[in-house]
Amino acid sequence: MASLDVGGVRLIEPLLAELGQVVRFDFGGLLYPGSDGAVAAYVQDGPLLDVVAESFDPRILQSEREVLGRSSHDLAGAVAHEYGPKLLRELIQVPMREFQRSDFFNVVARPGEGMEYLKLTLRTPQGVGVGTLFLFREAASPLFTPNDVAHLARLEPHLARILQSGEYDSDHYEVHSEGMLVVTPAGHPLWLSPEAEPLLVMAFGWRWRWRHGAGLPPALLELLRRLDATDLLEVPALELQTPQGWFSVRATRMAAAESPHGPQAVALHITRRVARGARLLAALLALDLPQRQHELAWWLARGLSETQTAQRMGISIHTAVYHRRQLYNRLGVMQRQELLGKLRQGMLKPHT
Repeated sequence: MASLDVGGVRLIEPLLAELGQVVRFDFGGLLYPGSDGAVAAYVQDGPLLDVVAESFDPRILQSEREVLGRSSHDLAGAVAHEYGPKLLRELIQVPMREFQRSDFFNVVARPGEGMEYLKLTLRTPQGVGVGTLFLFREAASPLFTPNDVAHLARLEPHLARILQSGEYDSDHYEVHSEGMLVVTPAGHPLWLSPEAEPLLVMAFGWRWRWRHGAGLPPALLELLRRLDATDLLEVPALELQTPQGWFSVRATRMAAAESPHGPQAVALHITRRVARGARLLAALLALDLPQRQHELAWWLARGLSETQTAQRMGISIHTAVYHRRQLYNRLGVMQRQELLGKLRQGMLKPHT
């Protein structure tokens, strides 16, 4: 986990993969502050992904508050009052029979098959909420143990550091894909490029519901309002970070040729940028290396010498050389440049 040093929610997937080597769980999720100020959600593939939108319904949020004392979407309340890992069974405030009759249980918990979870609210050293991490076990899995709780507690500061958002540095990112959505000035969708649909889903998650007739997400409506309030020379933009990358949306007016009354449509250009470090981690995870070889490959790919790598890993230079030989033998390479070439091949593969 020491290799996860680039920060931000875009690292939640490799972080969960690393964390699974310490605390066993069936799937994980993260609630974090979205770009529009509202709570955003990330859940790994599984049954809970199909019902995560329901967890934002006001009726379900109220039910959750009644049976658990506080909604998991209340990040500010969790930051103020919750410290350390919490088990679901510790959070339940009502008799189990009443909990199992609640809307929260029957609409979210039971269909999502997250029958047991560990919840950990993460904050910066300054007390700013980073997000709430959830590790789920399904009904057929054993319950979390005190050792699982202790392991997660020890990792808390490292998890907060990894997921803490940093300043955007374009030198560390590369454009991955682009698309365009055309809407009326009031926000009614007119046309969508094939590339834009998956990008909007990755950027806005369940809030992207054009196909369901629910209109644009609030953040895009605010972008249109800003465009209407500015002159023609300014191009309003929205920047947001999600587990799938860093997204930029620019709004520009489009003059309809058949209309003498000026702009009748707005083009929303969406660009997805992916951190090179995140793509490198994805390529490394795909190789399924032993932990020490995984760490060594990361630091070698980042340009560190064997001496520097040994210092980062807390091992002797002789041990670093041993792991490097084992790594090269495993991958069938002879030198660092061949290792980098194999990793670049993995980074060129699409990672969603």
